[in-house]
Amino acid sequence: MRWKSLVPVAAVSAVLGCAAAVGIVAALDLGGGHTTTVVQQAPLRGQDASGGGDASGLTPRDIYKRAAPGVVFVRAQVVEQTQSPFDFGFPQQQRGEATGSGFVVDRDGTILTNAHVVSGASKVTVQFADRHVVDATILGRDESTDLAVLKVSAKASELQPLALGNSRAVQVGDPTIAIGNPFGLERTLTTGVVSATRRTIQAPNGFEIDGVIQTDAAINPGNSGGPLLDAAGRVIGINSQIETGGSGNGSVGIGFAIPIDTAKRLLPELEKNGRIDRGFLGLDSITVDKSLRDLNLPVDRGALVQTVAPGSPAAKAGIRGGDIVAQLNGNEVRLGGDIVTAVDGKKIRTSDDLANAITRKKKGDEVKVDLVRDGRKLTVEATLAQRPATQASGQG
Repeated sequence: MRWKSLVPVAAVSAVLGCAAAVGIVAALDLGGGHTTTVVQQAPLRGQDASGGGDASGLTPRDIYKRAAPGVVFVRAQVVEQTQSPFDFGFPQQQRGEATGSGFVVDRDGTILTNAHVVSGASKVTVQFADRHVVDATILGRDESTDLAVLKVSAKASELQPLALGNSRAVQVGDPTIAIGNPFGLERTLTTGVVSATRRTIQAPNGFEIDGVIQTDAAINPGNSGGPLLDAAGRVIGINSQIETGGSGNGSVGIGFAIPIDTAKRLLPELEKNGRIDRGFLGLDSITVDKSLRDLNLPVDRGALVQTVAPGSPAAKAGIRGGDIVAQLNGNEVRLGGDIVTAVDGKKIRTSDDLANAITRKKKGDEVKVDLVRDGRKLTVEATLAQRPATQASGQG
């Protein structure tokens, strides 16, 4: 995947724009004298809560009317350090505004959004459907999954929590609805389908986010942090990035949403500690599969270690990276390294399996790593470190 074409969809100094749509235009009054225009399309049908059967037959208009009051407009005042050529190397502060979206998850004032929306923010505000603006506190941020949790004190009538769905049940072809604030256009609705599942995108800190939902519902700068909904109006993902396919930064029909199951799993720790404690092994690997069959490796499944970070838990455990650089199908591959086949007895079939096995553990956890080295099986033990703030070497 071409990371350079993936664009986080928060908007900085949002520029107003417009898009044409075909359908029946209806005006919805959300209260507070605020009227929003939405396109009524054909009824959506999907799965029920158990993952099968007929949905409620809600139209996009029905879902919008119910969910839009729970979608908020997030503004972050950002201060950046810049270097001026006229100040003899002394840094200057430059102020700007990042805008994005978010949504209410409970009546205590908890709001989910993207980490990159509030990155470097000195002040964050949230605007509700009635145009009421309140200050927000950042309870926690996790750049590894691009999630952030905000807290606000607002009127009970403004806190309209969205129902959280099950992203594991999502299948290609399922209807989707995105609600957000693209280019500063408040509470805009777009529709589409799930166009792929289990995608991998790059997090703001360089690590990878797995299990991502791909949709063709139009997502643009300012949609970041907004909900991706299913046909029953439940949140299945948090809109985060788009594939631009060129030099522009507008939608080309490929957007990516962080699975809501990931957010549900991390939310309690983010609220409590403000961050996620993840284990770190300190190696980089590639998947052993049919593409490597010409290398005559001793196993047909596993994670082939490419590099090991000096001083890392992997290095201390004696895990070895490749020492022979080769070209395979136009890609550089390091040969001669260990092949990881299991972690704590759980089979490792891909490099993603290895990354996920380590990510779910914490600093100080001891793990047993099964390896194949020069055709021999062996097991080493490693004590995990704290995952660094940015990706420097490897996933695990």
